[in-house]
Amino acid sequence: MNTTRHRAAAGLGLLLAAFFLFGAWGNLFLSAENEAAYARWGYPGWFHYLTAALELSAALLILYSPSRIYGAALGACVMAAAALTTLGHGEYAHGVAPLVVLAVALILLALSWPQKT
Repeated sequence: MNTTRHRAAAGLGLLLAAFFLFGAWGNLFLSAENEAAYARWGYPGWFHYLTAALELSAALLILYSPSRIYGAALGACVMAAAALTTLGHGEYAHGVAPLVVLAVALILLALSWPQKT
């Protein structure tokens, strides 16, 4: 990976990992508003713990360069699910953030993809 590409992936990876760490914290210690949202969307009461674990896993994988591609892919899947959930329930304003983070995760995935020499 060339230096510019590597630095871009590392910088974007730090930002994305921070987002997923913050998201994991928010899902682990769920607010009443988010708890009501999960219930409204039909998810079981324990589902936010699974979401927190997936977000934490994505963050940790992203932080370690050799596994960054897997973390970006996992994060993209989590954000795709979040976007589909919110958009599927007609909560379009809440769908913007997951779509933006999904785009960032896909960019990181592309930057981290092994290059043919």
